[in-house]
Amino acid sequence: MLSLFFSYAHEDEQFRDELEIHLAMLKRERVIGVWHDRRISAGEDIDESIDTNLENAEIILLVVSPHFLASDYCYEREMSLALEKNKSGAAIVIPVIVHPCDWKNSSFSKLRVTPTDGQPISKFANIHDAYLCIVQDIRQAAREMDKRAGCNEPEIESTMQESFRPPKPRSSNLRLKKVFTDKD
Repeated sequence: MLSLFFSYAHEDEQFRDELEIHLAMLKRERVIGVWHDRRISAGEDIDESIDTNLENAEIILLVVSPHFLASDYCYEREMSLALEKNKSGAAIVIPVIVHPCDWKNSSFSKLRVTPTDGQPISKFANIHDAYLCIVQDIRQAAREMDKRAGCNEPEIESTMQESFRPPKPRSSNLRLKKVFTDKD
């Protein structure tokens, strides 16, 4: 199972929550495990917990908005470490554009963003279309990470086959004799 890390500004928490809901199938298939700072328990060291989970992540989502770009912590600390991991091949960084903002002049502007063509989630007529596009890109990134790890058969496919069993076909010779009455 691959570890997915959310880097986001707290003002965009509703988008992170919605995206996590849309990631349900990847979580059910045991393709990814998701982590964000709201999973830090009381009494834990916040910086240490974030650094550890970011360091262990194979897929890092940058939830990009004006708030993200304005956050020194998100932009300078989390994003800089994420981009180093991306450059070394230890992780795949996926910028997720939430709201219109000046992301094309950012440090991650050379990375392919999602949704398609960098159209912000908030600009979609149906935001579920945007989330589906994002989930498909994350699924593709998971396949890429499996290839990098040297798996012959991608983990994403094998776990899906184990967890999903199609129903057995019904017999076509099952017929019930129906006698129609005047009531029918």
